Amino acid sequence: MPRLHTSGPHPTELYYYEQGRGQPVVLVHGWPLSHRMWESQITALSEAGYRVIAYDRRGFGQSGHPTAGYDYDTFAADLNDLMTKLDLRDAVLAGFSMGGGEVARYIGRYGSMRVAKAMLLGAVPPFLLKTGDNPQGVDESVFADMFNAVRHDRLGFLGDFFYKFYNLDKSSGQGQELVAFSKWIAWAASPLGTAQCIVAFGETDFRADLAKFDVPTLIVHGDADQIVPIDVSGRRSHELIRGSRLEVLQGAPHGFAATHAQQLNALMLGFLRG
Repeated sequence: MPRLHTSGPHPTELYYYEQGRGQPVVLVHGWPLSHRMWESQITALSEAGYRVIAYDRRGFGQSGHPTAGYDYDTFAADLNDLMTKLDLRDAVLAGFSMGGGEVARYIGRYGSMRVAKAMLLGAVPPFLLKTGDNPQGVDESVFADMFNAVRHDRLGFLGDFFYKFYNLDKSSGQGQELVAFSKWIAWAASPLGTAQCIVAFGETDFRADLAKFDVPTLIVHGDADQIVPIDVSGRRSHELIRGSRLEVLQGAPHGFAATHAQQLNALMLGFLRG
């Protein structure tokens, strides 16, 4: 299996999946999933002539489950290790939800020498937490409640979480296979990493990172997102990234990579070719 060892104070092993040939497109998954969430996108992009590389964040999927390093400086360093050890150039970075933070912090810290374009898809930047200078953010109690629920009963939390993730009515019976698939992915993650990542995406300020974006950037967000509301994230990132393009998926939930896969794939391919 393709794996690489990361550097830094909290080294671990990263698993990555690779398919296709051509310009590299690096897919960074959301919480609490793995590279498997990109099933539709991997197929569409590789068939269209791109080299797709989808890796598992530390603590998730088939990557190592270390006891430390669940912060965005380390996540960005992990992505930098992937970029340099695979010697990726003219790459496109696409981050979904929490993964958008990796894309932002990577560009903010390491620049765009290896990057041609970026995509923020239902992504957490610029800053989710409500503070004195970020009054439109989310109250800290929301993240504290999530953290405590995961630490107390992770499987029970996940049992309900994905219905909101996909905007599904639990009593209707719709989307049961998608929910089951998502829970199966999330169950395999490190319990410690699952909890610590809530702190990371809930408290990290990416505003300074977005100010350093100097590549064409596509922002896609669902206007019915109940997990990362568009007015807190997508619309504000569009305002902060010079020349960015915002595409709003009408009626789409947070998990639109699955529920609106064809629309997302078309937007991604159009942006890649544009």
